[in-house]
Amino acid sequence: MTSTASTTLAAAAPSSSASGKLRLVLVTLAVVAAAELIGPVQFSVGPGKVALLPMLWALLIAAAWGIAHRRVPGVVRVATAEQSFAGGLLNAGLLLFVVKLGLTVGAALPQVKQAGWALLFQEFGHALGTLALGLPLALLLGIKREAVGATFSVGREGNLVIIGEKYGMASPEGRGVLAEYITGTVLGALFIAVLAGFVASLHVFDPRSLAMGAGVGSGSLMAAALGAIAAQQPAEMLPQLTAIAAASNLLTTVVGFYFTLFLSLPLCSWLYGKLEPVLGRFSKRGSQDAGTAAVSQASVGHGGAMSLRDTLIAWAVVGGGVLIGNSLTYKVPVLVSLEGLAAVVVIALIVEGIKRLVPRLPMVLVLSVVATVAGIPGLFPFSDALIAITGKLNFLAFTTPVLALAGFSVAKDLPVFRQLGWRIVVVSLTATAGTFLGATVIAEFFH
Repeated sequence: MTSTASTTLAAAAPSSSASGKLRLVLVTLAVVAAAELIGPVQFSVGPGKVALLPMLWALLIAAAWGIAHRRVPGVVRVATAEQSFAGGLLNAGLLLFVVKLGLTVGAALPQVKQAGWALLFQEFGHALGTLALGLPLALLLGIKREAVGATFSVGREGNLVIIGEKYGMASPEGRGVLAEYITGTVLGALFIAVLAGFVASLHVFDPRSLAMGAGVGSGSLMAAALGAIAAQQPAEMLPQLTAIAAASNLLTTVVGFYFTLFLSLPLCSWLYGKLEPVLGRFSKRGSQDAGTAAVSQASVGHGGAMSLRDTLIAWAVVGGGVLIGNSLTYKVPVLVSLEGLAAVVVIALIVEGIKRLVPRLPMVLVLSVVATVAGIPGLFPFSDALIAITGKLNFLAFTTPVLALAGFSVAKDLPVFRQLGWRIVVVSLTATAGTFLGATVIAEFFH
């Protein structure tokens, strides 16, 4: 599957010049600063509240900036080549985010252990919640086999690999999972943040259940959902909620791949055969959306492995964004933040070096395990000091630069995104809601 994944996800994109890369770095940091200065904005929707946090402002500002790049002065323009490069920076920059999550899990391992069986069983909610809500809706809207690809998962990279291997990306199932991928990339973080924040404001679920629901298997979606949830909880709960969400997200990323491969995809395909003759008759549409047929493989992915130089650029962007957010929003002195950030980078650099020696190494999994073990209190002589200095780095400060890069990255995909049609978009977002709500409901039985 590895070769299929790289072939599927690799996209031909114009290369960015050195000046373009520098421009992207500076503009991204400016967007982060602007987002942090705007700060959180809350408003009521019926009985609940919606919180728009700096990370969402960063996503929206960057996306708008990228879309309007032809009207932006050249000195601050982020053109298509730089938008493609931003996707690569996003993938590499998420490694620092993973280290922070791992350290948080290690430091709060006692609280994570208390979650117990809930962590295991809530995975069924992540695996089956997408098709439980998304598949019937897709069939009622007249979507055909695309519904299988769009609703068996949340459509992240590993799910593209599964569909590509089984059906091929040119198949209806392939078009469906591509639609889910693009919808999740463009709207997923914004949608799940609004949904999670609203659900949290209703005070129906235990915050720990919501944190488990946030671990949908995507770093950016988890960050968006957790940020919205944590913003409505006491500050002292943030480490515990972050640890639980990170553990859930890791479990969904690793075990969830096999859940979708052996459980949700076969079940989704079987249910399609049973339900389509019944629900499909309620729709007047006899064929799949024309828009989904226009999705191309080139719209997915942002190239292959990055050079060490570009990886360091990614870490500079995310690290710089962390320093800005930690200083502006959380009032932590820059020098104090630098100590913790240096420790995070060292861990990432060690695993990155091992990865380059052993290319088949599952980078995210190994990085998560190393960071988690290093962060267990008292396990190593340096563990307590490591926890102390990295604890000064606020988790939400990592999310703002990550989502700023995501905003620039998806800007170039919007022309294709518009061709997908509203039905597949609604279905994709419903599937995302299903995985969050399904896991949250199951986890609630244990709290």
